[in-house]
Amino acid sequence: MALLCFQSYSQQVQLLTQNKNTSLRGLSVVNDQTIWVSGSHGMVGKSTDGGTQWQWTSVKNYEGRDFRDIEAFDEQRAIIMAVDAPAVILKTIDGGKSWKLVFSDSTKGMFLDAMDFADQNHGLVIGDPINEKVFLAATDDEGENWKNLSVGSPTLADGEAFFAASGSNIKYLRNQKGNYEALYVSGGKKSRLWTYGSRAWSDSLPLLQGAESTGANSIASIDPLHGVIVGGDFSKAKNASDNCVLFNLSSEYQFMKPKEGPHGYRSCVIYLTKEILLCCGLNGADLSTDGGMNWKLISSDNFNTCQKAKSGNAVFLAGSQGKIFKLTGL
Repeated sequence: MALLCFQSYSQQVQLLTQNKNTSLRGLSVVNDQTIWVSGSHGMVGKSTDGGTQWQWTSVKNYEGRDFRDIEAFDEQRAIIMAVDAPAVILKTIDGGKSWKLVFSDSTKGMFLDAMDFADQNHGLVIGDPINEKVFLAATDDEGENWKNLSVGSPTLADGEAFFAASGSNIKYLRNQKGNYEALYVSGGKKSRLWTYGSRAWSDSLPLLQGAESTGANSIASIDPLHGVIVGGDFSKAKNASDNCVLFNLSSEYQFMKPKEGPHGYRSCVIYLTKEILLCCGLNGADLSTDGGMNWKLISSDNFNTCQKAKSGNAVFLAGSQGKIFKLTGL
């Protein structure tokens, strides 16, 4: 007698709010109740009731800026990042009523792409190469001060850079020895996995690359050694070829393609549990329940980013037109 096993996908994506004149790429979920978002036209949004009601503001004196990433610590404290002209990082300690400039750089070619925090104090921001060198800056005091770490950073190839698509092309982690490490992914004409810390970096990733719109966009990891990378070609959102790879760095750089990958270009990927992952992009969202080996399309809406609560289980997604969604059925 054959035993048949069926995987149930009961998760759905519920639209919470929309019709705001902003494209949201920054998303930080503190807990099941507190969610912050950031985007174009200087917009920042916050909910303290699980996404039912939202408070919106266009940051004074920065109304024309595009805040591509946000890191929130609680209802009162958050950090937002605007990409260029000049690149700036702002911090609030009063729930978004006022913002203080904590970082600014007007160097020609400066373009910040993403930031990540290993814990509340230690964060890392990454930017496109300046004179072919990766731009990196770190904080160890909750974003109050930033130190340029670009001296000695790796040299990128011609046409290789980073995507500011979802604030998730970098993961800042603390290893078992207590040291801080970063994993980050480049895209464009060449796409690679890089590390900042104790390990070297990889050769070319087995992902779609070769054009400015191709390559890795996002990385998720369960520890400094294992994770998933997604990307593709954002100019061809329905192209599902070579858009996802799993990695295992336990002995040497090892990469594995999924059996059934996500169903198009994907700009963000996250772990919900060790085995369950969510990724999203311009033409939909996919879920995997087997560690990233097989992906099931659960929505065909337009998304830029997704995040799970740091403390809790709630999962939210955000995209264009101020749209914010919640993943249900977990």
